[in-house]
Amino acid sequence: MLVPKKVKHRKWQTKRVNPKKEVKETRGITLAFGSHGIKAVSTHRVRSNQIESARKILARHVNKLGRVWIRIFPDRPYTQKAAEVPMGKGKGDPQGYCFEVKPGRIIFEIDGVSDEVAREALRKAGTKLPVKTKIVSRTQI
Repeated sequence: MLVPKKVKHRKWQTKRVNPKKEVKETRGITLAFGSHGIKAVSTHRVRSNQIESARKILARHVNKLGRVWIRIFPDRPYTQKAAEVPMGKGKGDPQGYCFEVKPGRIIFEIDGVSDEVAREALRKAGTKLPVKTKIVSRTQI
């Protein structure tokens, strides 16, 4: 799983977002490496184990012919309090790392395989992620 080697702050404050105001991504919105990619349509926090699960699906489909790029890195810690702990007494312990995905962000890119194989692999990888996604290719952009 993807985990940062070192972090400046062990716990981050929760970012509060206005659900009526959907903020679009401005960075990482175009294909940079591969011929096909998976693009986020909704907002969500993607955990490192979900990224790893989707990466395994892509690696299985690509075999030795193609190449996969992961365009996001989980560097935001998320915390959780233990089960059956009463309210108060501070914030919970860090459980893992996540990445906050906004609409328009390219999450994975793939190259070196046929169009049908790439689309099927990206479709299956998209089911492992908590965000709504769509498949994009160089010809569409």
